[in-house]
Amino acid sequence: MANSKSALKRIQINERNRLENRFYKSSSRTLTKKFLIQLESYKVSKDPDDKIQAQILLSLVYSLIDKSCKKNIIHKNTAARKKSQLALKLKIE
Repeated sequence: MANSKSALKRIQINERNRLENRFYKSSSRTLTKKFLIQLESYKVSKDPDDKIQAQILLSLVYSLIDKSCKKNIIHKNTAARKKSQLALKLKIE
């Protein structure tokens, strides 16, 4: 257990930051999975509405990845790599 006031405060701040980081990481993974599912449904149906939905989801994923990069939750190269891979998946379809 913490021995000083400042150590106790650091523990509280670390916990707060951990929860915020976890939110961004899990949300981006969840939205990425939704995007990939939408892409699969477009692959099967070839309906233009499905592709539009996938593009909307992709912009949401981009936004979340950019925010997490800005807050130093993920590295900028990791963010660029994830965005590039998702864009490539959409382009191939």
